[in-house]
Amino acid sequence: MVDNWPRSVIVVGAGIVGLSTAWFLQERGVKVSVVDRGGVAAGASWGNAGWIAPGLAIPLNEPGVLRYGLRSLLNPAAPLHVPASLDPGLWRFLARFAANSHWRSWTRAARANLPLNDECVEAYEVLAADGVSAPIVAAPITAAFRTPRQAEGLLSELRRLQAVGQQVEHTVLDGDQLAAHAPLAGEALTAGVRIDGQCYVDPGAFVHALGKAVMRRGATVDAVEVAEIRTDDRKVILRSAKGTVLTADAVVLATGAWLPRLARQWGVRVPVRAGRGYSFTVPVDHPVPGPLYLPDVRVACTPYQGGLRVAGTMEFRDPDAPQVSARLEAIIASARPLLQGVRWEERSDVWVGPRPVTPDGRPLIGATVAPTVYVAGGHGMWGLAHGPITGRLLAEQITTGKQPAALADFDPLR
Repeated sequence: MVDNWPRSVIVVGAGIVGLSTAWFLQERGVKVSVVDRGGVAAGASWGNAGWIAPGLAIPLNEPGVLRYGLRSLLNPAAPLHVPASLDPGLWRFLARFAANSHWRSWTRAARANLPLNDECVEAYEVLAADGVSAPIVAAPITAAFRTPRQAEGLLSELRRLQAVGQQVEHTVLDGDQLAAHAPLAGEALTAGVRIDGQCYVDPGAFVHALGKAVMRRGATVDAVEVAEIRTDDRKVILRSAKGTVLTADAVVLATGAWLPRLARQWGVRVPVRAGRGYSFTVPVDHPVPGPLYLPDVRVACTPYQGGLRVAGTMEFRDPDAPQVSARLEAIIASARPLLQGVRWEERSDVWVGPRPVTPDGRPLIGATVAPTVYVAGGHGMWGLAHGPITGRLLAEQITTGKQPAALADFDPLR
């Protein structure tokens, strides 16, 4: 390193967080290499709902989610599912999650998210303006409910966000207005909330375009599984599972739900677990003018390649575990009575991806006990929305040695 500024960085993880960090490091003149065991967008970045939705970046650790999760233990079809298992790590994580499921901890997480929410769309626009050739679509998200009383639950959440400083422009819709905004809404849905100022992308296409942009700027992006990381006085040394050795001035660990495997040795003690989400694509008979959200069944629907991407569930299971068909069927069973013109039996692109969840609702972004090892992960359901702004802030910290104020609450060593 020259003047304590890393001139070369290896980013481990080729999802939206890792590639965004690589891109913004390149903006600051750093030579970057990216490695990922599965390649670009192989984890949670490909099949999610694609929302850049600061207005709905609500921390998961609210008290109601804890109560809901406890009930879900007895219902394998519930949108939030904790499978009965003998995994002691999972139960330790859930105990810490329960300890953080109170309004004081939720409020801290919501306030910590404010800088990320304020700048997340702008960070995407910077990428799109400077060579990432994938569209960003501005569109309101329409939340739909069976009754106005059910809509009050989301409105209460939006009021809580407003109380901590997150302004969310929204409009309450009656049944006729909902039908006009969301032609897919079935007769069972009679009330809605339109959340303005949001965007969405095709997540797989955007992350692949970002990967190509990073490579055009001179980076290598290779399929490598990192088995070991060491440091000496001058370098970080990575050894792959096949024995390949890579060196650089610094390393960023952005491996999503797999983060603890490499980060634990560097003093990162906050656990990260896989909250797995499922998605699939279906053809539709009605227009899809924008994303549609079904909060009561926790299902997100997004226009996708001429059809509809349907995403949902939160399943705490090993990130490498195979798909569980019952989880997919549960999404369909919950959404089918609420939507019309959806050809459910013609689904394709069935996917499961592990979203990295922390017990206190705050991601891990910043330096570790080794000044040349950094981490970026644990964004939960909002990794796609917060990935580019995370990369920009972390690149600033790496190249200046100063922690941006926006990252203080995300300290990986907390």
